[in-house]
Amino acid sequence: MCHVTSYHQQNHVSSNEEQWPVPYRRFDHRPAVDSYCEALYPFCPDGDRDGRIPHMKDTDIISVYRLQTPVWEFKFGDLLGKFHIMHDAVGFSSSETGANYTMEWYELFQLGNCTFPHLRPEVYAPFWCNQGAACFFDGIDDLHWSQNGTLEKIGEIRGSQFNDLAKWVQADNETGIYYETWTVRADPSPNSTVWFESYDCSQFIHRTYRKLAELGAKLSSRSQTNYTKIYLYSGEPTYLGNDSAIFGQPALKNLATDIRDFYHTFRPHQSFLDFAVSLLEAYKKIVLDKSFYLYYNFEYWHLPMKPPYVQITYEEVPLP
Repeated sequence: MCHVTSYHQQNHVSSNEEQWPVPYRRFDHRPAVDSYCEALYPFCPDGDRDGRIPHMKDTDIISVYRLQTPVWEFKFGDLLGKFHIMHDAVGFSSSETGANYTMEWYELFQLGNCTFPHLRPEVYAPFWCNQGAACFFDGIDDLHWSQNGTLEKIGEIRGSQFNDLAKWVQADNETGIYYETWTVRADPSPNSTVWFESYDCSQFIHRTYRKLAELGAKLSSRSQTNYTKIYLYSGEPTYLGNDSAIFGQPALKNLATDIRDFYHTFRPHQSFLDFAVSLLEAYKKIVLDKSFYLYYNFEYWHLPMKPPYVQITYEEVPLP
């Protein structure tokens, strides 16, 4: 559901006091996909290539479903579900035609590419394949969603409300172009400062539910609406700059080298032995050195890490 066009971004405006959490930057258009970023599994294989969503009759009644299943269920079954690492989507069913639809938002090139970059010999700056996009396709795979996860009707909307939602999805998809795995906060306490918010499949679902509520939908669930969050914990982050500022300035060569060395630990396509060594290196960098380089809004930040450093939670986010 992604249109390939040029894009424009605003420059970071530094100030004595940053805005926390740092606002997720939206773009005018979605950029072209670099051919280097090749997905192991094709993005949205059953969706419309031009990202079109069917128009419903205004008088139609559309059922809305909450969908959730373990990440990579097709490969690992419910294994990741035991760790509460879940993928979220929303389903729709037309009472007039009987047609079912699924809508989700996820990485164009799998999670690893969105979380960490490639280090290419011919490109000094780390190379990111971190786009995410919406996918809308025919049908709801009942077994897929219900076997190890959730398939629950949470409300109904009119066809006219669905059509308004479709317009919003198109605009949201064109301006919110990149995936962000991490939520970064000061500590695990409920009221601690959030430095950065994630931008992932569950955040898209939350935005969709809020838009539905704004359009007048009444949503309710009989079960807890829990969602996966992956947290990093750090002191106040330090803004470092974008690619050209860091990797194009000889004066910042030491910082550029440090960032490349940090991401070398997390490089993709490692052998099992290399991966084992990398885990030890990652432990040293994050826990012992208390250091993490975050790439957010196409810019780098340094995180002074704090215990418990990294945490995966499964917490309730009520329906609006």
